[in-house]
Amino acid sequence: MGVFVYQAMNSSASNVQGTIVADSPREARDQLRAQGLLVEAVVPQVEVAKRRYRMRDRPGRHAAQVSLAVRDLATLLATGIGLVDALDTLCAQYKGRFHSSLLSLRERVASGNSLSDAMAEEPGVYDELTVQMVRVGENAGTLDTVLDRLADFRERYLLFKDRITTALMYPAIVISLAIGVSIFLMTVVLPMLLENLVESGRPLPWPTRVLKWMSETAISHGWWIVIALGVVAMVVVALLRTAPGKRLWHRALFALPILGPLARKQEIARAAIVISTLMRNGIVFVDAVEIAGRVTGNVLLRDALDTMRASVQSGRDIGEALQATGAFPPMVVQIFVVGQQTGQLEEMLDRLASGYERQVASATARLSAALEPILIVCLAIFVGFILFATILPILEAGNVL
Repeated sequence: MGVFVYQAMNSSASNVQGTIVADSPREARDQLRAQGLLVEAVVPQVEVAKRRYRMRDRPGRHAAQVSLAVRDLATLLATGIGLVDALDTLCAQYKGRFHSSLLSLRERVASGNSLSDAMAEEPGVYDELTVQMVRVGENAGTLDTVLDRLADFRERYLLFKDRITTALMYPAIVISLAIGVSIFLMTVVLPMLLENLVESGRPLPWPTRVLKWMSETAISHGWWIVIALGVVAMVVVALLRTAPGKRLWHRALFALPILGPLARKQEIARAAIVISTLMRNGIVFVDAVEIAGRVTGNVLLRDALDTMRASVQSGRDIGEALQATGAFPPMVVQIFVVGQQTGQLEEMLDRLASGYERQVASATARLSAALEPILIVCLAIFVGFILFATILPILEAGNVL
């Protein structure tokens, strides 16, 4: 006997989900048909659990779908539809692994759990901010309003990330093309050209000898080079997943001359808007800072926020506690101080986040624009060296004749 999760449609054309005990998927379908249901899917419960586990391995993968689902759920609840019925509608709207997550969410809510508790069981899909804001909305009885604000935040953050990704797309394409062209020239074109030069018996000039060595190395040891690079990449990724490795990488990133300030501003902007969003929804400052620390992806900033929160809890002024961490620019400290004094901390943090987001997006676009000609020149120099090293022995042979 096994437990199966099913999705079906009843006689009134409403979507229904649930679990059923049967010996096989076929028997489960037969039982559901006997109940007058039109079966759409029957999946072993263990398979649903495996899918959720795979989602936890890659947190953030469904960020765009979660944002859309949160917005849709807010709209459905605002029309007066019950939570379980709204989740039924979402389950019918989305497919794939995210559908499995929504199905599990619906099952937990239907069995008596709150939506926030159900989301907390899917940490790879719903982050800490989402869970806490939903919990606030449930406690205040304004879940639809809070979900709308949460959707605004998530869409704003995704738009910010999309701008950065778009700005870096062209340099990434140019680098990929350069690598592809280099491999093609080294392994296909150059061997044919160099073969005739070697057969002539004349001594080759040093640029041609260097080119010949590069081509022979790429052909004879190319796979070993690829394997070695792959092993190095896996080792680096494994190290970055450890706490010391992640801390070392974030410290090095913040120390870079151009990218460091941009990375710091990006993380501060995210923390600021998280704190502002949470405080607008009734969460006190120290709790909002704690959640922001858990949401941020930078270990150094997380440590600074935790230190600042502990200092504020012990009675220290917010500005002094923030300045003592040494992780925030003076302007950020001053904004916190002024916001605390005027009672407009949420508005001040919103302005800070908006300003930093514009600065990061603008600087990234300028950096991308500056990289484009540099990459093209580097590619032209490499191709020019290949042409020079290939033509040089031919010219020398002509001079001898």
